Amino acid sequence: MKIVILDRATLGFDVDISIFETLGEVISYDLTLPSETTNRVKDADIVITNKVMISKEVMENSNLKLICISATGTNNVDLEFAKQKNIPVKNVAGYSSSSVVQVAFSMIFYFVQKLDYYKRYVDEGNWQKSKMFTHIDKPFFELDGKKVGIIGLGDIGRNFAKKASAFDCEVVYFSTSGKNTNSEYKSIELNELLSTCDIITIHCPLNSNTKDLLNYENMSNIKDGAILLNLGRGGIINEPDLAKIIDEKEIYCGIDVVCVEPILEDNPLLKVKNKQRLLLTPHIGWASVEARTRLVKMVARNIEEFIL
Repeated sequence: MKIVILDRATLGFDVDISIFETLGEVISYDLTLPSETTNRVKDADIVITNKVMISKEVMENSNLKLICISATGTNNVDLEFAKQKNIPVKNVAGYSSSSVVQVAFSMIFYFVQKLDYYKRYVDEGNWQKSKMFTHIDKPFFELDGKKVGIIGLGDIGRNFAKKASAFDCEVVYFSTSGKNTNSEYKSIELNELLSTCDIITIHCPLNSNTKDLLNYENMSNIKDGAILLNLGRGGIINEPDLAKIIDEKEIYCGIDVVCVEPILEDNPLLKVKNKQRLLLTPHIGWASVEARTRLVKMVARNIEEFIL
């Protein structure tokens, strides 16, 4: 079997992918441009892609037997045409839950604990000059008793809920599909969640139900001082509306995903005035070393099951 990896760099070079060499002849490209995809795939039996598009044209000009997506989302493959061509498409799920939740809590602590301020206070030589043993000019708060609203209670959402509960938070959720009937946590409507929660975190897929789910009108009801996180998908929050809200009211936002990635120079989130209210990270939530190691093993398992 000839296995072609189209965007090996997205897996990180600190993670070993030699397991694929036990499954066939491997040709690996760090990155692949759209204009290069067809030529690189044409002689492959199996292709591994994270974000490179596998279009109808690519499949028409290949002899592909299996498409492996080294991610959960499948929007970079023409699934309908793959079905017509009888090409199985295998993604992976559940590998990054702990990583995403850890990054989410890192963002929460960034805003709640103010450690950046206190580190800077000491680094700039201010504590040495103080006449008092402590310095508490920047108020910080406890998570105990805070109301946490989770938008999307899938695998990642449940993982987050479990860890929030360990901090004695009150956990509620909104089901974007309307089909989740989890009895462990209270289900409430979106507007109630936005207006009553101290921390709001998004862990749902991007689809027709969730596109621009959060917009200027409903985000205007978010409590002053609340923390809003998006580690789901760009597009769930309307970005121009969010940029406007951040400059109009005191809400703190941790955003790991945007509509177009890498982020565009003209993205309104890069132009907010109250930058202390916004923490932007470059889509790192999924990517702990452990998560990426699990991901590689799961892709290899998909290939192994296909071969066998």
